[in-house]
Amino acid sequence: MPELKRLHAGHAQAVLAFELANRAYFAASIPDRGDDFFDQFTDRFNAALAEQEDGVCAFYVLVAEDGSVLGRFNLYDLEDGTARLGYRVAERVAGRGVATETVRELCRTAAAVHGLRTLRAATSHGNAASQKVLAKAGFDPVGPATPADLGGESGTWHQRDLQP
Repeated sequence: MPELKRLHAGHAQAVLAFELANRAYFAASIPDRGDDFFDQFTDRFNAALAEQEDGVCAFYVLVAEDGSVLGRFNLYDLEDGTARLGYRVAERVAGRGVATETVRELCRTAAAVHGLRTLRAATSHGNAASQKVLAKAGFDPVGPATPADLGGESGTWHQRDLQP
């Protein structure tokens, strides 16, 4: 059974493999990370771990029994009980409820471990799958997201208030 784990240095190769294997799949619904992301992966990964250590962000990976990464689930800009949520799941598990269940689990973790009261997530208008995940996980649309919020696309912000 897949397990949601806090990102650590030992996940680096599995995360890179996940990103490379799913690059084209992700690019079909969200802006591509670009070649620089992969060329500078080690530096970016280490910077993310430093941000996590500083308490600015909290990064999680959904790990399969074989150690491969099935998804990334991230909390950004933790401040005043609020954070932004971002996530992506592997094409091989998409459409099976994996993202929805893991977002629900991360909501529980966000409240219990990080003391968060509110999560926000932005989706582009064309990303129907992500919109469904957020709705099923208890998020409500709360307003427009600008191209600056979504890497060049417009969309909608969604919010979920977390129970203590």
